[in-house]
Amino acid sequence: MRQERGGAIRRFSQHLNPRHMRVVVLSKPTPLEKGQWYFRRYIKELPNPGEIVFFDRSRYNRAVVEPVMGFCTRKEYARFMQQATEVEHMIYEDGIDLVKFWFTISKEVQKERFQSREMDKLKQWKLSPVDKLAQDKWDDFTRYKEEMLTKTHTSFSPWVIVQANDKKMARLESIRYVLSFLRYPKSEKVLSLINPDPNRVYRYHRQNRRLDL
Repeated sequence: MRQERGGAIRRFSQHLNPRHMRVVVLSKPTPLEKGQWYFRRYIKELPNPGEIVFFDRSRYNRAVVEPVMGFCTRKEYARFMQQATEVEHMIYEDGIDLVKFWFTISKEVQKERFQSREMDKLKQWKLSPVDKLAQDKWDDFTRYKEEMLTKTHTSFSPWVIVQANDKKMARLESIRYVLSFLRYPKSEKVLSLINPDPNRVYRYHRQNRRLDL
């Protein structure tokens, strides 16, 4: 399953100009937000011209975490799955570059990391109630994750899979992917030096075997 989202964002953002970069960490919806269109609170955080925005709480919680944990209804889940690619196509048509990373780790590595955090008093706060149930609900999370990847992977907004059992390499290769994906002044002169390892970072492709096994 996906882990280390916050750690990867910190590595991405630590040397960026804070005037042109934001990290958006949305809390769970308020009672008012629960009555609004689901995508509203994400859309209002989209980047301004020349700005980079990192989302530390993905709208795709509605596709995996919420149905597994019972935080949304079947109708809300189905509506999200129908609208997700439609919203992303509008974002794409407006000229915004959208990168969707899925950091994938094995069940064994996830267990080791959770145990390490549980023993470390400086990191215990990182374990959420959802994390504590992740191992028991591994198969449920995996089923919804594969459904999400299959139905929301498009040519204009593809899922990019990052093999993340090795955290350091996952962060480095995901940064390389973004640098090779985006166009900026003189980027053509350095692309040969920053292309990511295709065995660690690659576009999702529909398949029968599970990613996390």
